[in-house]
Amino acid sequence: MASEMAEAIRQLIVEKGISEDLIVKTVEDALLAAYKKKYGTNENAVVRFKDNYEGVDVYAKKTIVEELDDPVLEISLEEAKAYSDEAEVGDILELPVDPHEFDLQSVMLAKQTTRQSLREISRDTQYAEYKSKVGEIIIGYYQREKNGNIFVDLGKIEGLFPKKYQSPRETYHPNDRIKAMIVEVEKGRMGPMIILSRTHAEFVRKILELEVPEIYDKTVDVFKIVREPGYRTKIAVYSKREDIDPVGACVGLKGIRIQAIIRELEGEKVDILKYEVDPKLFIRNALSPAEVKDVYIVDESKHLALAVVSESHLSVAIGKQGLNVRLANRLCDWNIDVKTEEQFMAMDRSSDLKRAVSELFGESYEEEPALIADLPGIESAWAEALAAAGITRVEAFMDLAPEGMAAIEGLSPEDIAKIQAVIEANVEVVEDAEPEAESPEATSDEVYECPDCGHRVTPDMTHCPNCGVELSFEYEDD
Repeated sequence: MASEMAEAIRQLIVEKGISEDLIVKTVEDALLAAYKKKYGTNENAVVRFKDNYEGVDVYAKKTIVEELDDPVLEISLEEAKAYSDEAEVGDILELPVDPHEFDLQSVMLAKQTTRQSLREISRDTQYAEYKSKVGEIIIGYYQREKNGNIFVDLGKIEGLFPKKYQSPRETYHPNDRIKAMIVEVEKGRMGPMIILSRTHAEFVRKILELEVPEIYDKTVDVFKIVREPGYRTKIAVYSKREDIDPVGACVGLKGIRIQAIIRELEGEKVDILKYEVDPKLFIRNALSPAEVKDVYIVDESKHLALAVVSESHLSVAIGKQGLNVRLANRLCDWNIDVKTEEQFMAMDRSSDLKRAVSELFGESYEEEPALIADLPGIESAWAEALAAAGITRVEAFMDLAPEGMAAIEGLSPEDIAKIQAVIEANVEVVEDAEPEAESPEATSDEVYECPDCGHRVTPDMTHCPNCGVELSFEYEDD
């Protein structure tokens, strides 16, 4: 038993990487447990390993006495003389214990306890080892696949490469070499489960550290990485040293470094750009490879910006299915709207210009009526129906009489009520002050009705424009 246990110890140290002290302590505890089961106590038991773990011995420490009372803890002087001629009462002898003296149940208990303890130690050791490696790159080999999830042989342990963490650009086959990042370590019944990923943005950061020495030694820092795995990655970099070009360091001479990164990502597009504190410059860089003419900050508090590009670069700036501008939004943490120069010039900026002029000269500014279609909550069908009737602005709609609103084709009374509710919720309507009454002589704009047909007439008319009757106006003095 001792030689088998010694061989097991050597295997655990070499193959499992378990601490030597932990193994020795576990085996000692198991043998002491077997000794206690046989003799009722282990206070006097001693476990010693031979050199190079070639064997393990158990000894019983016994006190030499003249009259024997406890054969487990004591030995008579007569018996002690058989071991040593110099034995005297009161001395302590260490007597070897033959493992065969242990009963079968004690031996089985020792073996079971040792195996269970060593398995737990092995699991805990592996968990601690790989938990400390979270965020690091590791290399393994394709072992098997189940439901799209790949199990990777990492040497001492098996890793799980979930389908959701696999790039859509990549395919794998048995025995393929897989380089991935450890993103999580979970405890399981059979040992720790190592979760691997090639889609995380941090995976790209680690690849950068491997390919770009300036990033590894912090000469160049990575501000942020955003990624759509399998399609495009944007990396913003900067350096505190003015003599270092951060983008050039990442691209490398003749693009050798960036090409190595692209190859590792199986052809995924990678944009390296310079981080700028000025949001306008940063947004301009983030929309690369598009050339941006200008950037306007629409609302700094809400992080709204407008980027102007040429017609030929509009599709590049937006990207396929809006991917490029979407990644730029995430990289800059701004909501970026992209317009061509023609679209930008056609935008209604008169309100902004008037407001700027009035603030410059200290004049009051009355904002033009808002477009109904721009109000939040207005459905496109309502806006189209109103536009067909020639009504696009809030003021024009509010000036309509109830019968005029009801006459708009395509709008039900319920629609009209909802439109009015939206306007009331979003537009502040300021009524003009009533003008002071003026005498008929003071104005020529006083309105009267024709006595024959009821048509509106004014004092400056001599005949009714509707029925032609001659008009005469008389005024009463106050």
